Amino acid sequence: MELLLRILALILSYLGLVINKVLDFVQTRTVPDYPSIRNPILLKSVIELVTELRRGELTSDELVRAYIARVREVNPSLNAVIEERFETALREAKHADELIAKASTEFDRLALFTRYSLLGIPFTVKESCALKGLSYEVGSVVRKGMKAPRDGDVVELMRAAGGIPLLVSATPEFCMSYETNTVANGRCRNPYDLARSPAGSSGGEAALNGCGATTFGIGSDISGSIRLPAMFCGVYGHKPTGGLTSVKGHFPYSAIDDKFPNILQVGPITRFARDMPLLLEIMAGDNKHKLNMSEQVALKDIKIHYAYGFSGLNGFTHPMVDTDIENCIARAVKYFANAGVNCKQLNLDFLSNSMEIALVGLLDIKGLPSIVTQQAHRAPHMRLLIVELFNAIINHSLFTKEALFLELMQRVNGFMSVDNMEQYREEALQIKEHLSNLLGDRGVLFLPTFHTSALGIHTSLVNITGIDNLLIFNVLGFPATHVTMGYNFRGMPIGFQVVAAPFQDKLCLQIAAELERAFQGWAPPKRHQLSN
Repeated sequence: MELLLRILALILSYLGLVINKVLDFVQTRTVPDYPSIRNPILLKSVIELVTELRRGELTSDELVRAYIARVREVNPSLNAVIEERFETALREAKHADELIAKASTEFDRLALFTRYSLLGIPFTVKESCALKGLSYEVGSVVRKGMKAPRDGDVVELMRAAGGIPLLVSATPEFCMSYETNTVANGRCRNPYDLARSPAGSSGGEAALNGCGATTFGIGSDISGSIRLPAMFCGVYGHKPTGGLTSVKGHFPYSAIDDKFPNILQVGPITRFARDMPLLLEIMAGDNKHKLNMSEQVALKDIKIHYAYGFSGLNGFTHPMVDTDIENCIARAVKYFANAGVNCKQLNLDFLSNSMEIALVGLLDIKGLPSIVTQQAHRAPHMRLLIVELFNAIINHSLFTKEALFLELMQRVNGFMSVDNMEQYREEALQIKEHLSNLLGDRGVLFLPTFHTSALGIHTSLVNITGIDNLLIFNVLGFPATHVTMGYNFRGMPIGFQVVAAPFQDKLCLQIAAELERAFQGWAPPKRHQLSN
């Protein structure tokens, strides 16, 4: 355990606690000013939509137009869209409808949708995941005007399955923040409270999903960047097993670090847990067989371990978990226990150095570009970094303070002794082995995704000590799914994450789908006003 790091963490944790409580007390919820959902098409899962398209009960043109209309009515409030391709999407929808029309028999249509399992389904893409011809700035003023030269690998897979991308969505600068707020594009807003953050770095995707403006989104997760936005915006998000999905085409990207694809993963964000198995299988590409989705596990055979947070001194230097979040874990455990599932509380003493292990895993990544120099091999002078951070704090910099802070942390080794870093690397391997043996091919772990609900703007840095609860599973390479579980006293979404052993992603998704059935799952920020 690093003394200087933990003192800083203690200060930040309790400063964040005070700021969060004050904001909860003085800042009333800013009710969304965008319209309620009126079109019932927008309330259907991907699985339902595919069935209706195959049966001829719905056209892709109708579906795409419905989502384009929804994006247009919510985005002025959310500021989640970076660039759209609506006209091109409509042409692709017309082509999908023509293919479906040519398949005149039920057998032909089954064959068509077996080959193109997302034929005619619109979706959205996090800007950093690369959609050919659209913005590839990734929140950077310096990259202004840059376009993606090709689709990222996962985007290409979704398009090859017949999916129709509508747009690219907002991210923080270089994805280096837990708040989607940039000099280049301004602030993305939470769909449940416009004064709050949708988190990051997949903030735009989560915001669009939360208000029903997309069927699903492609996000990326290097330290909770899918799971945290999913929590703040009341939807589901899955970080796959390390190395399962390809991260080629993503920016930032490291071409020299073999471990990078194990820490960064591309995965789905969606309102409907029942859609995630289909989406993940497509995203996995040639690794699909590693998921063994066809081998179902009976619910009664799953063993659930759960914890409400870290213990001992480690817990003392982390933020206190909100009671509402602890209660939603308890509700889930009670539900499964009543169903005959073996549930056992787990002591997290073996994660006593979680902060150090998580930080070392992140700091060890080589070959990522600096936000200042835009190059991996040329780091900015330390003095320049400090000056730019000061300028960013007073809003006189081209760069965001959160991204600069993270780059500065990397330069000072996270306030850790270089001599101790190898110890934490070895400890990470031991924890991975221990947790893999504990969970096996039938076990899952319930943990808080984050210690509180959606943050106020400009408060992510004082809440940063809650992130290693997410980051640790990127470093270990374990799959993890955020499960939305209702709302807290402020009407903001809460939930927790379900973790499984490597390549046991299906257990996370199975638990998420079961809880969706039992506890309602996603609910829109504003009550529906459906038209006939």
